[in-house]
This record gives sequence, structure tokens and C-alpha cells, in this order.
Amino acid sequence: MDIYLPIAEMSVNAAVIILLGGVVGFLSGMFGVGGGFLTTPLLIFYGIPPVIAVASSASQITGASVSGALAYWRRGQVDLKMGGVLVVGGVAGAGIGQIIFRALQKLGQIDVAINIIYVVFLGVVGALMLREALAERRTARQVAAGAAKPARLRRHVPLIAGLPGRTRFYKSGLYISPLGPLLLGALVGMFTAIMGIGGGFIMVPAMIYLLGMSASAVVGTSLFQIIFVTAATTLLHATSSKSVDIVLALLLLAGGVAGAQFGVRAAQRMQAERLRLALALLVLAVAAGLLFGLTVRPQSLFTLYTP
Repeated sequence: MDIYLPIAEMSVNAAVIILLGGVVGFLSGMFGVGGGFLTTPLLIFYGIPPVIAVASSASQITGASVSGALAYWRRGQVDLKMGGVLVVGGVAGAGIGQIIFRALQKLGQIDVAINIIYVVFLGVVGALMLREALAERRTARQVAAGAAKPARLRRHVPLIAGLPGRTRFYKSGLYISPLGPLLLGALVGMFTAIMGIGGGFIMVPAMIYLLGMSASAVVGTSLFQIIFVTAATTLLHATSSKSVDIVLALLLLAGGVAGAQFGVRAAQRMQAERLRLALALLVLAVAAGLLFGLTVRPQSLFTLYTP
């Protein structure tokens, strides 16, 4: 069944968009990521203009993250204090990101910029995640064979550990300065506004390996902060660039909310090492797809742009 998108000014197959939202929602619940790093490229592959894809995917991520966060909330795996600090930084970062987004849009380079940023960013992050995941699997095998002792995965970066004004985050098992999480939230918020991502695929590894958070509270807290940061980003895009297609967002949301619940259940049955390896490979696959799209000669060499 085809349906018309008023802001994107094109018709799409509703079933395909709902299925896409379901897949992204599943990944959101399983990995603790907003799923925007996958939603935006897939919408671009489908033919949705990048500007519309970025803004609309941010609104869909909000709904999918609510569903996943509630599931973790029931299990007592959300650190509200840490999440609040991340939200404050994230909202501020989203405001900065929106200014950059509008500047690129006025220059007429936003579509190319979004694609290039995705290729570089996902390529680097995916490679780092893959290296870390493979190292952990190798260590786990050595431990199982009795050739090595279990490695201590939780660790602080000296710079973060030395920041002033330390306080306790009991559920996360931390005694650190809130400045570290605040700056991390601001960075993720900026990328959320520019790329239409939830930022979870950055936030989750950073919370574990930079902040040293307890693994039990990482995914739920990540989803908690994604809710508010993506909601703020959606509001900024709707009022500033006016690029949020509510029909597209609702179709994505319809599949995303249900998919997130299945993702949470699946995550409980899989080993953490396998989850991280699968996420790393997925990130690299998306980056490769976007790079291919940038290097292939387009069907139309010229397009009209209306700021």
C-alpha cells in the first residue's frame, strides 16, 4: 500500500517503512542504541531526501527508545542520576548541532555532508568496535582454556577520573565528576542533530570504557537519555529547518515500538561479546553501503535545491 509523504513530497510503500522501523526498533532494544545510524542510511537508500531522513528518524527514535527504556526500567537497570546529567549535556549539544545543520543547509551542501560524515564516522567507530570485540572474544577463549586471567573491562580514562567535583552514581557503581558525562552527552547531542542518530552506538561503548559504568545499567541509561535528546532534536528540526515528515515518522514508529520489545528479550539471551561483535559488523556494513552510494554515478547529475 502506497502512502504520500507531505514533507518529503513522494509516495512510499507503507509496509516497507513499517518493517524498516521494526528492524531498527529491534536493534534499539537489543544493543541500547537509538537506531538512527541505521534508519537514516536506509531511508536514504530508499530514496528519501537526506534532510528529511535525518529529521524524521530522530522523531522515530524517540518512540522506539521509550519502549526499550521502559523494559529496562522494570528490571531496575536505569541510572536516573547519570541519565539526567547526560540529558542536560545532550540537549545543549543538540542546539549546537542544529546551528551547524542549518548552516550547511543554507550552503546547499547538507545532503553530501550527511553522507560523508556518516561514511567517516561509522567507518572509524565500527573499526574500533570490531577491534575491541575481537580482542574480548580472544581473551574470553584464553580464559576458558586457562591460558589467561579474566581482564578487567571497566576502567576510567585518567583525564575523566581526575575532573573536579566528584559525586556518586550508585546504580552505575561510579564516583566521578559529572563533567565527564556532561561533555559526553553534549558530543552525542551534537551528532544527533546533524546525523539523525540516537547516539547509543557511541554512548554505550563510551559509558563502559571511558566512564567505567556497570554493564547492567549501561543499556537502560543510554536509552533513557536518547528519549529526551532525540525529542529535543525533533523539536529543533521541526521549528527551524521544518524537515520533520510526521507521516514518515509515524510509520517508522509503528514498527519501532514493537521491535524494541523483541530486541530487549533477545538481548537477555545473547552473550555480551557476541552482541558487540554483531553491532560492530553492522556499523561497518552501513558505512560500506553509504560509501558505495557516494562513488557510484547518480542517475541525475543535477538537482534543484530550495532552502
